[in-house]
Amino acid sequence: MLSRHASGLFDALRAHVPSQCAVCRAWPSRPVCDGCVARFAPPAARCTTCALPVASGALQCADCLREPPPLDRCVTACSYAWPWSACIGDFKFRGEAGWARAFATLMRSAPWAEPALEQCDLVLPMPLAAERLRERGFNQAHELARRLAPGRSDPGLLLRVRHTPAQSGLARAERLRNLQDAFALEPLRSQEIAGRRIVLVDDVMTSGASLFAAARVLREGGARHITALVIARTEFPH
Repeated sequence: MLSRHASGLFDALRAHVPSQCAVCRAWPSRPVCDGCVARFAPPAARCTTCALPVASGALQCADCLREPPPLDRCVTACSYAWPWSACIGDFKFRGEAGWARAFATLMRSAPWAEPALEQCDLVLPMPLAAERLRERGFNQAHELARRLAPGRSDPGLLLRVRHTPAQSGLARAERLRNLQDAFALEPLRSQEIAGRRIVLVDDVMTSGASLFAAARVLREGGARHITALVIARTEFPH
């Protein structure tokens, strides 16, 4: 596990040393070249509160109109498909924390991401349970959050207080039950949420169950506005 200082040095080195695009293998390039970003992360019409694709001109999907989620806005940089799924896998499961800087840049390029980051008071990473953190060696959401907003990222305010089984393979209702009481605010700091604009950061949004559960905790703590910001969004319905 890299220390924050070592990770910062790695970021700085990676920013100045020529590399090869992980997608098209162009040289020299950033980790993903501008051409591949334009090709594989084009702007798309998405639901403003869950980021699922919608018809051009629509603001929300039918599910969010019927049952509004606890988010004021949801922003994604791309769909969870190749090549991003492979790159995120390297970042998340193979310990390649150096991807965080490239992904933070990609996330900032998403429509509405910059205004959300500029207007927020706090940027909170989705927390990992202690068991998962030991397994991976770092929290990928924290690595993203501190690069998106170095002065406002706070990994100690929103906590994962209960380890839950993997969400994959579960229906949406099962996912929601699985996450009941899984998140909480740090008891000695819970008052810091009241009246604040929050950006909640994660790598991938699948059903939205985890982000929604965390957002409800923030809403109960008095958050005024909550934006979820993720690298990628799967495209199947809730």
